[in-house]
Amino acid sequence: MIPKDRLKSRTIAVHGGARRSQYGEMAEAMYLTQGFAYPDAESAEARFVKAGEDEFIYARYGNPTTAVFEERIAALEGTEDAFATASGMAAVSGALTALLKAGDRVVASRALFGSCLYVLEEVLARFGVTVDFVDGTDAAQWVDALSAPAQVVFLESVSNPTLEVIDLPNVCRLAHQAGALVVVDNAFATPVFSRAVEHGADLIVYSATKHIDGQGRCLGGVICGPRELIRGKIEPYLKHTGGAMSPFNAWVMMNGLTTLELRVRAQAQSAQTIAEALEKHDAVAKVLFPGLPSHPQHALTQATMDGPGTVLAFDLKGGKAAAFAFMNALQVVLISNNLGDARTIATHPATTTHQRLPDPQKETLGITPGLIRLSVGLEAVEDLLDDLETALAAI
Repeated sequence: MIPKDRLKSRTIAVHGGARRSQYGEMAEAMYLTQGFAYPDAESAEARFVKAGEDEFIYARYGNPTTAVFEERIAALEGTEDAFATASGMAAVSGALTALLKAGDRVVASRALFGSCLYVLEEVLARFGVTVDFVDGTDAAQWVDALSAPAQVVFLESVSNPTLEVIDLPNVCRLAHQAGALVVVDNAFATPVFSRAVEHGADLIVYSATKHIDGQGRCLGGVICGPRELIRGKIEPYLKHTGGAMSPFNAWVMMNGLTTLELRVRAQAQSAQTIAEALEKHDAVAKVLFPGLPSHPQHALTQATMDGPGTVLAFDLKGGKAAAFAFMNALQVVLISNNLGDARTIATHPATTTHQRLPDPQKETLGITPGLIRLSVGLEAVEDLLDDLETALAAI
């Protein structure tokens, strides 16, 4: 029998965590139940004291379908355990809130998704947690910020929407020296291209809505990490506050994992082709994509990741007017605020995902009026290039 630790990632994504009923079904069963019956009162009492393996109490605490997804992605990510959540932001807020208390300190990279910034600046601050932001690409700022004790470091391994890549091995080393746990939002990097665990991250957070589902069907999130943290800190908080994933969504996500690597590698290849083409276009001031030699962290990406990802951003010379004219001329590419989908999606961050940020903060983060975020899907790259070229000509 092949040892589990020798299986390749594509095999784990198909078979990891599989459970079969007495019927021996090929596709994993979907257990759409909110509760579970016990054979007797003594069994109910024993389960509430400590549930055994494959024993469940209530869907908010755990479910057989959700457990398959959790075990599968933990195996894929290379962590001991995982806890699935109702959305990506439930995973981010759940991980941070479960770890922190009043008086604690967080050091975070400043380039973050708008909702992540809200949790850090508004929610945690309201409960007495201090948050210090740094330029995530500036090693000296990390050294300075982590020269004092901290409890948590939070960052996006590849930032949304400007595609900054963080030197994760260095940040993890500095964070652990300061006594901090490192929580990494790995949505852009994906479980396929990421090496977050290998580089020292303690908890890895995903919006499973993105590449893991990857087809625009369901919301979901997941927190991966050591069993001690997942079951000792994360699970108690989330099961009592209600952020658990539904069994139906877990079934969709577990099946999404089976094709994850095939999809994101194809999408990343198309993203590379599109980024190279856009960089040569006269209407484009700048292209941000870690796969381009012009990207400031191109060498770091090659050293710490297994691919540049599926998302790129480009800045149009004509500002907001050019951006809107371009987006309104698209015929194949869709306008939305999601990413990691089978469909290619264009987003204008300054007026949507990061709209609430003050203009000076947008300027600091590089979220200009002409910036377009492009999440590359599974369409033929030739059709995407034709659509983008036609839309650029409409500016």
